[in-house]
This record gives sequence, C-alpha cells and structure tokens, in this order.
Amino acid sequence: MKPNPLAVRHTLALVLATLVAAGAAQAQNIALVNGKPVPKTRLDTLVQQAEKAGQKVSPEMMQQARDQVVLREIFAQEAERRSLQTTADYRAQMELARQSILIRSLFEDFRSKNPITDEAARVEYDKFKAQAAGTEYRARHILVETEDEAKALIAQIKAGASFEELAKKSSKDPGSGANGGDLDFAKPDAYVKEFSDAMVQLKKGEMTQAPVKSQFGYHIIRLDDMRQAEFPDFEAVKAQIKQRLEQVKIQEFQEGLRAKAKTDYKFSQ
Repeated sequence: MKPNPLAVRHTLALVLATLVAAGAAQAQNIALVNGKPVPKTRLDTLVQQAEKAGQKVSPEMMQQARDQVVLREIFAQEAERRSLQTTADYRAQMELARQSILIRSLFEDFRSKNPITDEAARVEYDKFKAQAAGTEYRARHILVETEDEAKALIAQIKAGASFEELAKKSSKDPGSGANGGDLDFAKPDAYVKEFSDAMVQLKKGEMTQAPVKSQFGYHIIRLDDMRQAEFPDFEAVKAQIKQRLEQVKIQEFQEGLRAKAKTDYKFSQ
C-alpha cells in the first residue's frame, strides 16, 4: 500500500508546529533550574525596576540581571525544599510584600490617569517666579554682642581697617564671619526686620554708620551689590515642578482615601 501524500504532509506539518511551539516556549525562558523553567518575564521585571530607578541598561548590566534571576531561582528552590514557605514569618512577610506591590500599583495607576500637564506646570512656575521677583542684595555684616563693641569696630573701619578682616576676627556669626562677613545675594525678607530695614537704606558700597540691633546682637552692615532676582527658564525646571505637583496630587489622593475609609482607628495626625 502506497503512503498517502496528503497524510504525510499533514504529519510533517504537525511535527513542525510542535517544534515551533517548543522553540517559542523555550524563548520565553532564560534557563532551566533542576528541571524548572525560569521565565524571561522575571528578567524583564528586574530590568524595568532598574530603569525606573535611573540605572542605564548596558550589556554588562543585562548579564548581571540574568545571573541574579537564575540565582534567585536556585535559592528559592532550596528554601522551598526546606519548607520555609510554610512558616508564620514567611506568610507575614509575604502579606506585607503583597500589600506593598498593590499600593505601588495603585499610585502608579493614579499617576498615569492623572498626568500633570505643561499648562499646570506653567501656572505653578509663574506663581513661583512672581514670588521670587524683586531686588536681591549682597551684604556683609559683623555681628557682636554689645553696642560698644560695634561702635569700636565702626571707628576702626572708618580709620582704614579691613571690614573683611574684622569680620573674620570679631564676628560671632561663624557662617559669614569666616567668609569676611559675606552673606551672598538674598532678598530682604531673608533677614530679620531690623537688619533688612537698615540694609535697603544703604547705597552700593555704603556701611551703616551706627550699630543695628536685632535679637541676635549688634550688626555692622555693608552693602556690596544689588541685582534683580534671577529665576531659571521654564524648560529648565519643568520636570521638577511636575514632580512636585504630582507629589501634591498623590498626597491629596491618599488623604481622600483615608477620609472615606470606615475605621475605628485613631491616626496620630
């Protein structure tokens, strides 16, 4: 009896289909450990986590990730062989891990469905820029405990002594004193009222002619420079603004869920 060509072709097709399916299944695994496949999805997840953390995926990093995934399977199999998955501690930690993964997924889902638009970031940028607008002053000061000390230092400076050297020697403000009294550029509201009121009355290069008293002691102030407050371009800070707005949205989302929850627990805040 001659073989049926149609039957032969059908059998070959089945064999080829089986081989292709086996090859596809093998492609989804990166290794076999004691006969158990290690799925490629584990590697993909590990790499995605590294990318989210800002790591650059290089060939060396991919190889390390493969090593780690296979080692995890080896160690996990040994732990299961010892029945460690049946312990109360394991079950408790697994429940915490389950909740952590769910909560992270919840917030990631919220972020993806509530993106911060460029328009919203621009509104926030304009608000910050308006608050930062104005004049910045670069001043130096010498801070001492008594009015008499301050008057004596003013007399020395008028006689030709170096303001910077006296600040290093006599100022009780350790931060600026070590830098010759330099306070760098700042807006007036960065200082106590008595200090700022006296500073803004000075012209560039002028020094207060009398000690300025504040809660910290007595100041001698010299105005070195003035400029309009600088603010970065929108594009330079857009990412940071969006991140901040996103954090605010997430916080509001969390507070809303807490407010709606029916619980007899009393939160500390």
